[in-house]
Amino acid sequence: MSCYQPSSRLTTLLCAVGVTLVFTQTTTAPAQDPPPSSYAPVKISEPFAAVVDRMAAAKASVMKRQMDLLKQRYDLDNRPAQGVAMSRGKPIQAGTRARLPEAVSSWEQLARLKPAEMREKGLWPKGFLPLPHPNHAEGGMVFPKFHLDLIKQQEARDLTRFDLDYDLPEHFLPEFPPPIYLTTRLDLGDVSQGQVVTLTNYYELFNGIFNPKQLEGLRLLVTPFPQQQFNQTEDRRTLKASAGVSCFECHVNGHTNAATHLVGDIRPQEFRHRIDTPSLRGVNVQRLFGSQRALRSVEDFTEFEQRAAYFDGDPVIAAKKGVNILDRGSQVHAMAEVQELFDFPPAPKLDIFGKLDPEKATEVEMRGQEVFFGKAQCAVCHPAPYYTDNLMHNLRTERFYKTQMVNGRKASADGPIKTFPLRGVKDSPPYLHDGRLLTLEDTVEFFNLVLGVQLTEQEKADLVAFLLCL
Repeated sequence: MSCYQPSSRLTTLLCAVGVTLVFTQTTTAPAQDPPPSSYAPVKISEPFAAVVDRMAAAKASVMKRQMDLLKQRYDLDNRPAQGVAMSRGKPIQAGTRARLPEAVSSWEQLARLKPAEMREKGLWPKGFLPLPHPNHAEGGMVFPKFHLDLIKQQEARDLTRFDLDYDLPEHFLPEFPPPIYLTTRLDLGDVSQGQVVTLTNYYELFNGIFNPKQLEGLRLLVTPFPQQQFNQTEDRRTLKASAGVSCFECHVNGHTNAATHLVGDIRPQEFRHRIDTPSLRGVNVQRLFGSQRALRSVEDFTEFEQRAAYFDGDPVIAAKKGVNILDRGSQVHAMAEVQELFDFPPAPKLDIFGKLDPEKATEVEMRGQEVFFGKAQCAVCHPAPYYTDNLMHNLRTERFYKTQMVNGRKASADGPIKTFPLRGVKDSPPYLHDGRLLTLEDTVEFFNLVLGVQLTEQEKADLVAFLLCL
């Protein structure tokens, strides 16, 4: 037997009696990615200043990647429709903005293809794929700049993130500030007086209009509470420690400013869906809440947001950052009561059944209504008068494209989606649960493909004209 090691008296002696020594060289194991976890890290080992330096330095490249994606997907030019505006006068963007695949010459040609053919040839428009968060791997609440500026001016709170910015151009977003219409005081019209309702002015605006319980509910809706990215801890995403965000930070004036976030109830990260903040208008006629969660009451939704959604669905990190536990019997109930007071905007061309009055509507709008309730099949899920069936539907868009990664977002099945009311839809761009559809024309083209209803160009234009009346 042989021995292989530098000689020594002990080695020589052992070899002489037939003992083989085996020496092993210690090596460092290759680094491996940590195993997947449902939890966010609680103890942060990197100094806050280092986090700021690292993420702020990467911000420009992060935003360039997202803006390059948007420009590849959409025509982002500011081209308002003629003679059409939101309730307080902001122009509505016109035209289909999703870009056609290069191999296809028209939307009509694309609509003639079967879903499997689009999937195999990669012809599903990129603008109809799921829209990723501005930085999907990081996620978190992000607010449009106009909201950041006003809150900083009005309340001296700075919600600017050092790591990323909001991505969609302002001309595709709802008007700001949006008007407030109340189901209890139709005679008052817009009660916002052109202001964004915050903790600094809610009492002045609503004292004498709301009862004491409703005033308390509104106070809670405009009170900032800690949230995953906006809090006092070292893993926040603002330079200064923050009191947090309020419900009206996203649902501004009981409507929406199109603030975005990621759903908290999906793991792993790449499967989480971007959220386009839905309007709270018409909550009183709805029976499902959350775009995909199917929460059964606005009380459930209110409590869920504070306990879970604010912290990416992680109760462990919520305990660290200061979760706001609401009392169901008083606080949640009061907040829900206020939310149920926000009405849809006026629609003067609709009758009491939610359909067009022939004496007020144009010929084009009447034709659009016929398409809506007929060939386009829209009314199957969006019946009058509020244009929702209060159900969930799975559009199965994965029929049209192969699973793929898009800026950190795994574009796969969307799953069941709540039927949003279409009343006041012109005030609530962008569209679909993640905001991937920038205009009503985009929405019509999307559903023309998904439903396979083969609308003509004239029928599409008529349908958009009808939707603008709602």
